[in-house]
Amino acid sequence: MDTDRQERTVIVVANRIPVAEGWEEAFEERFRNRAGQVEQQPGFVRMEILRPVESGPYVVKTYWESMAAFRAWTESEDFRAAHADPPPREMFAGDNRMEIHEVALSQEPK
Repeated sequence: MDTDRQERTVIVVANRIPVAEGWEEAFEERFRNRAGQVEQQPGFVRMEILRPVESGPYVVKTYWESMAAFRAWTESEDFRAAHADPPPREMFAGDNRMEIHEVALSQEPK
């Protein structure tokens, strides 16, 4: 991939998190009550918490102006602080899976 293009492209990071049955509200509450460090990061665009409708994992998506902005967040003190108080292991039905994508095409209604 062209490094210059990669640094200019919107990056979407999706964490697929299998939440154990009965822990859904506690999982969502952690996001409602979090410190909010990510919103203050340079290059941060937005965050979405997607709740499964029928079954499957939650998906936590963050959007970044560039790969460099996302990397800077993961290397920051704010990132360490945001992840310093992990939830109990029982909250999860398996391991999370992180995916990083660049936006290749985006369309909106005309």
